[in-house]
Amino acid sequence: MRPFIPISKPSITEKEISFVTTAVESTWVSSLGEYINTFEAEFAKFCGTKYAVSVFNGTVAIHLALEALNIGPGDEVIMPNLSFIATANAVMHAGAIPVFADIEPGSLGLDPNDIESRITSKTKAIMPVHLYGHPANMQPIMRLAAKHNLLVIEDAAEAHGAKAYGQVVGSFGKCATFSFYGNKIITTGEGGMITTNDSELNERLRHLRDHAMLKEKRYWHDMLGYNYRITNLQAALGCAQLERIDFLLAKRQEVLDTYRKLLKDISGISLNKHAEWAEPTCWLVCMEMEGVTESERDAMLVYLKENNIDSRPYFYPMSMMPYIDQKPNTPVVFNTYKIGLNLPTYIGLTEDEIEYICDTIKKYV
Repeated sequence: MRPFIPISKPSITEKEISFVTTAVESTWVSSLGEYINTFEAEFAKFCGTKYAVSVFNGTVAIHLALEALNIGPGDEVIMPNLSFIATANAVMHAGAIPVFADIEPGSLGLDPNDIESRITSKTKAIMPVHLYGHPANMQPIMRLAAKHNLLVIEDAAEAHGAKAYGQVVGSFGKCATFSFYGNKIITTGEGGMITTNDSELNERLRHLRDHAMLKEKRYWHDMLGYNYRITNLQAALGCAQLERIDFLLAKRQEVLDTYRKLLKDISGISLNKHAEWAEPTCWLVCMEMEGVTESERDAMLVYLKENNIDSRPYFYPMSMMPYIDQKPNTPVVFNTYKIGLNLPTYIGLTEDEIEYICDTIKKYV
C-alpha cells in the first residue's frame, strides 16, 4: 500500500524558517513587529490596493469588515449558497442576515442574474465568493451594486492572485477578505487580511482590530473593539510565503495540468471549470462527475481513502445547516455540490503520486 497522500500540505522552506527565527530572536513575537507592516504593505501591492489590514484568521476578517462598515442587526447580505460556512457565520455573528443566491455553472461563483430579485430594503451588501480559486463574475456584480447603492465585500479566502476581466480579486469591492490557513495558497498557520482602497475604512479597521484603543490616549477605548491582531511570528511566515507566491501559484497550476493530462480521456469527469473572462488560481483540484448521485460521489471518497488518498467533498449548501432557517431556490448549487470533490493539491506532490491517484480513480470508474 502506498504511503498516505494528504489533501494538502504547506510548502515550508529555509526562507520561512529563517524569517520566523528572526522574528523569535527579535523578541517581537506578539502583535507588534517589522514583519506585520511589511506583510501588509506587500500584500496590498500584490492585490493592487492601497491598504491591507492583517488579522488572525479569515473568518474574523469578514466579521471585522462588516463591523467597520456598520452592517449589523436586521441588515441583509447577499451571498452564494455554496461556500465554506465561515462566509455565512461571520455575517450572523455581526447580527446581520445572510441571503443565499445561486451560482453560475461555469464559475462556481455568485450568479449576477440571481441577485436582483433578492434585493430588499434591508439589503446592505453583496458578498461574492471566489470559490476554490475561481473568481466570481465581478463586472456585472459591481454594476448591480452601483445600481442599488450596495457595498461589495469580496470573500477571496481561496483565490490569492486570481483575476476577473484582468483585475486581481480583492481589488473590486469596498473591501475584500483573505485567509492564510495552513491549506491556503500562502499560509501563516492561521491568519487573514482585509484589502481596501478606502483610507477611512482602513483607519476604522485598524482601530477596531486593536480594542478600539485611541492612538493618542493609551488604554482609552472610545467604542467596543476586538482583539483581532495577527502576530509578528505569523506575519514573518507570511512575508516569506509572499516572496514565493509566483512559484507557489505556478507549481499548483502544474499539479492541475498533470491531473488534466492523466484524466482527459475519462468520460463524464471535468476538472476546474474555467470561465472565459477569468484567470483562476488552483487552490484545490476540483473534480466533478456528471450524472452521479451524492451517495455515489461519497462512495468514491471512501474508495480513495481505502487506497490511502485523502479527498474532500464540495462544501454543502450553507442553507442546509440545521441552525439556518432558509430554504432558498438555488438549483445550480444543489445540483453541483453533490457531484464535486477535491483531490490532493500541494507543492511537492509528485507526478508519480498524481498518476497513482488518477489510476485509482480510473479503476473505480
